[in-house]
Amino acid sequence: MAVSSEQTPQDWVPVEHRWFGLDRRTFPAGLITLAIALVLIYGLPALNAAIPWHNEIKAGQVLELGNGATAVPPVGWQLESGSLTGAKATSLQVKLASGGATIELTGTSYDGTAAAFLDQVERSDGDSPGVSGRRGTLTTGTGLVGVVDSRTSTAGDGIDTAFKMAIGTPEAVEAAPALLVRVRTVPGQFERYQDEVAAFLRSITPGADR
Repeated sequence: MAVSSEQTPQDWVPVEHRWFGLDRRTFPAGLITLAIALVLIYGLPALNAAIPWHNEIKAGQVLELGNGATAVPPVGWQLESGSLTGAKATSLQVKLASGGATIELTGTSYDGTAAAFLDQVERSDGDSPGVSGRRGTLTTGTGLVGVVDSRTSTAGDGIDTAFKMAIGTPEAVEAAPALLVRVRTVPGQFERYQDEVAAFLRSITPGADR
């Protein structure tokens, strides 16, 4: 009796296990892998967004802005990033949030005036829709003078305030680090937060070692 010399290919899949040319036996493992990938890509960020922050500012707490500079955050707001006094600030990146409002602080080196620094920030932002208010100034309780621009748009309302973190001669002020404070609220809600924002801005101090 003749014996066939043909051999079954190694990747051959029996008909009963095929589905559109695919091996149905690999489906469970593939689906598990897909599910894990979807959880990592979409599930964890969504879960993180759904979990509320529980780092609420309490009365008497003070933000550490580096090199002795400080600010008093509004009570009841959430500290999403940044450090309180007693913890060394490794970088000046602070974010506070409350409902539909945020306050973000960014520090950087800059040689020049606060007005020139704010001009540079706005140029880097490019053209953005909205109505800009008239530029003004704000003086903190320690004598720092900030330059303030406001903006209203369909996306929301807010102000940008630029400080040079020193008090003294014009030369010393221009050589000091710059601080940008950005306040943003949902449309029509700025007035709700303006008193807290004003108190926060006026609490900013350059520190004794400036």
